[in-house]
Parts: sequence; C-alpha cells; structure tokens
Amino acid sequence: MSLKNLNVANKIPKILKEKLKNKKINQIYKEFDRSLNISENFIVGISGGPDSLALAFLAKIFSIKKNIKAKFFVVNHKLRPESTTEVKDVQKILKKHYIDCKILNWEGKKPSKNVQSLARKKRYQLLFAESDKLKIKNILIGHHQDDLLENFFIRILRGSGLKGLVSLDKKSKVDDKILLRPLINQKKKDLVFIAKKVFNFYIKDPSNKDDKYQRIVVRKLIKELQKNGLDKKKFNLTIKNLKYSDMVISFYVKANLKKNSFFSKSSKKMILKKEYFKQPHEVVFRSLSESIKLIGGKYYSARGKKLDRIIENMENGSLSKQTIGGCIIEKVNQTVIISKEH
Repeated sequence: MSLKNLNVANKIPKILKEKLKNKKINQIYKEFDRSLNISENFIVGISGGPDSLALAFLAKIFSIKKNIKAKFFVVNHKLRPESTTEVKDVQKILKKHYIDCKILNWEGKKPSKNVQSLARKKRYQLLFAESDKLKIKNILIGHHQDDLLENFFIRILRGSGLKGLVSLDKKSKVDDKILLRPLINQKKKDLVFIAKKVFNFYIKDPSNKDDKYQRIVVRKLIKELQKNGLDKKKFNLTIKNLKYSDMVISFYVKANLKKNSFFSKSSKKMILKKEYFKQPHEVVFRSLSESIKLIGGKYYSARGKKLDRIIENMENGSLSKQTIGGCIIEKVNQTVIISKEH
C-alpha cells in the first residue's frame, strides 16, 4: 500500500473500516465508487430506509477516500406521529458511525391527497435549498434497481411518454443541480444487507404495505409478474434501448432550442420562431416544456395535457394568451413569446 493510500485508510473510522472488510460490502463499495466517479463535494439525501442508510455508509467511505466534503440530510415530513422520533433515531445511529446528519423539517399544513408525490417534491425543495446555502451542486439520492422497475410501470399507468419511462437515470440535471443515483444498478436486497450489517438498524415505513398508494400496488404487480417470468435482465436491456432513443430525441430538442428560439436575459423572455413549431410533435413538446421551465423557474414540467393544447392551438392558428408553469405565453405576429407570470 502506498503512503497516500495508507493515510486515507487511517482516516476511515475503525467502526466503518471493519465493516468494509466484509467481502460482499467491499464489492458493492467498489461498484459504487465506479458508478459515482466524481471529485467534487456532494450532498446526500437520506430517509431511514435500508437503501438510503446503505447510501450514507458508502458515500461516507467515498468522501474520506477521495478527500472531499459530504453533507448528509434526513427529511422529516411529519406525516406520521412517530416520524420525528424516527429521524432522531436515524441521526443518532449515523452519529455513532461518524456520519453527521442534519434534520430538515417539512413545516406547515400537510396535504390530504397525492401525499407521496407532494412529499417527494417537498423533499427535493428542502435539499435544493441546502444545496444553495452550501453552494454544492451534486446531490446523491438512493434510487436503486427496483426503483427503476417500479418507476417504469408507474409511468405507464400515468400515460407517460418516452422521457417519463426512462426518467430515473444515473445522472440528471435540474437547473444547476446534478442529481446522482450511484445505486441505480444495485439490488434492493444487497442494500438491506449493508444496512443490517453496518448499522443493525433501519426504519420500516408502514406506508410500504398500504394499497392506497400507487407505488405499493405496482410493487405487488411486479412480484406477480416475476412469478410469471418477468426477467429483470431483459427488462434492463429494454430500458437501455429506450434510453438510446430518448437521447436521439434530446439531441433534436437541443437543436430546435438553439436554432429556433432566442432567450433575452435582460427582459427574461423567450422568443420562439414559427419554425420552432414545425418539428415532430415530441420535439416541439419537449422544447416547449424546457422553455417554460427556464422562464418559470420551476423544478417540475408543466402538465402534458395543457402543453398539448397549446401546441394544437398554435398549429391551427387559434393560440390566445395562456398561463402555464408560472409563465405567460402569447402569439405576437409570427412568433410566440414566453414571459414570467407576475
């Protein structure tokens, strides 16, 4: 071992170094290292589940070995009476393993409908706010191989297009933030193994058995499909091929935005030429979605049905002044102008 590597090894706390000696954990860490492959500071979003606790352990080792800063955050959604106690338990167990974790609280009135989706949005908002404070753009999240499968079927049920079906990628960009999913090729059972072996602890979310949530229904559906021959390897190959197709469309979207739109920084408006709308529908749809996100400053895309209606009205010459995604869209002569709604 070189002097440099020896120094790194000595910096890893004994309690973590001992766990890393486990053959299986060490192999998973090596895959994690190859998958993450960054040299900049990062933030880690944690829940109390086994996947995110495994992420915390692997990310901590990675940060020490690479000598970069890692900040850990757990979100308390306060959707269940026991959630505050749970996140404090997570914070305490991580502290014992030399991982300092800050609790982020979701304050205010909670929704009664679409709870999981809104909780997910709030989680990202809180993490993004910390990202801005710390001026750290890389955010690690614990999505794994099973999430990829679940996301695909959930998006099918929602009628998503190609982009939605392959939306969980190893690396994605949201404004100036980079979302990294270094566990995307890892199996859930291996992450549970790490959580048990390293921490002997993880939280079992009771909502994971509640059929009122679409994700749980889909999870049960996948189990039935696996009993009847669903091959994960073939499924992953399908996802890979779909991603290649998605990359082709993304290429033409960028070309359309570059060639047929103009963004005025001074007025914070985007001007779209008539040629912008003469591309294939999917290219126009995504171009318009990206344009609205840029001007409106929103994390999530505008609703698909409303975008389709705007495109249809533009094509038949009946586009009137519209508001969508925090923007105003209006036709002026042969162009369309997108400005921020005030």
